[in-house]
Amino acid sequence: MTKIKWGMIGLGDIAHQFAQSFDTDKAELTAVASRTLQKAFDFSSTYKVPKAYGSYEQLAYDPEIDIVYLATPNSLHNDNMMMLLKANKHILCEKAITMTKNELDDVLALAEEKNLIVAEAMTIYHMPIFSQLKERITGREFGPLKMVHAFFGSLKPNDPTNRFFNPDLGGGALLDIGVYALSFMRYFLSSQPDERRTTVSLHDSGVDERSSFQFSNKEGEMSTVSFSFRSKMPKQGVIVCEGAYITVMNYPRADSALITYSDGQTEEVTAGEHGRALTYEIENLSDTLSTGKDLTSIDLTKDVNELMDWAAREWKMDWLIS
Repeated sequence: MTKIKWGMIGLGDIAHQFAQSFDTDKAELTAVASRTLQKAFDFSSTYKVPKAYGSYEQLAYDPEIDIVYLATPNSLHNDNMMMLLKANKHILCEKAITMTKNELDDVLALAEEKNLIVAEAMTIYHMPIFSQLKERITGREFGPLKMVHAFFGSLKPNDPTNRFFNPDLGGGALLDIGVYALSFMRYFLSSQPDERRTTVSLHDSGVDERSSFQFSNKEGEMSTVSFSFRSKMPKQGVIVCEGAYITVMNYPRADSALITYSDGQTEEVTAGEHGRALTYEIENLSDTLSTGKDLTSIDLTKDVNELMDWAAREWKMDWLIS
C-alpha cells in the first residue's frame, strides 16, 4: 500500500500529539514547518521526520507532500489555508477551521475550484463510537430522536494576555471548546437548527467567557449546549430518544457510551480507542485521498461554522463578525 505523505505546519502542543499518531500503514509524516528553522529541526529530530522547513511556504510547495495538517492559531487559519490551496495541497485544519463563515466560504470555493480536500480536525467526526451510535439512532432502534445536550467547561487562568482570552489570536470559549459541543450536537441532530436562542457573558478582553444555547430544528428535535472558560464542567453529551437516552462522557475522544433504556436497563457500548483519536483523523483523510470516498464531514463543519457565526453576531462580538 502506498502511504499518503503528510506535512505539518505549526508545531505547538497539539502538533506533538499529532506527530505521535502515525501508527498506521496508511500515512507517514514526511515534513514539518515552523517560522523558526531550529524549532522545525528540533521537532523533526524528536519524531524522526525526514524534512524540516523554516517557512510554511517551503513546505507548501514541496511536491512530495499530499496533504498538510495545519495547527497554527485560529486567527491564521484562513491565510494559511488559502496559501496551501494555491500550492495545490489538501488540508486537515485544526478546529475551529476558520474565524468566520465568510472565510470558510472563500476557502471551500478555492478548494472546489482546484479539486482539493479541506477538512476540520474535529475528533468527534472520526471516533468509531459515534458512527456506531448514529447508525443505531437513525435506524430507530431507540425510537425517534428527541433531544441532544452537550456541556464542556474548562477553568483557564484569568490572564488577558493568554491566547485563550486574546481576540487577536482567535480566543474565546466558542472557538476553542464550544466548537466541540456544537459539533457533538450537530452530529446527532437530523438537520441544522433553525430556531435558536443564546445568552453569553463576555470577558473583559471582549471574547466570550461562558454561554448557553437552546436549539430546535424542523424535525422538532431540541438541544441545549453550554460551555465555559472560567469554570469546570463535565465533557458530557446526552442523546435522548423516545425509548432510551445515551450518555457519553469525555465526548471529544470518546470510546464508550452508556445506553439507559426506559425500563431502567442499561447497556454499555465500546468502539475504537481514546488514545487513537488523532490516528482516526489521519486514516480517514488518507482514505479519502486514496479511495475518493468522502470521509471529511465537511457539511457538518459548515453547519457548525454557521452557528458560531450566528452566535458572534448575536453576542455583538464585533472583532469576530463576518
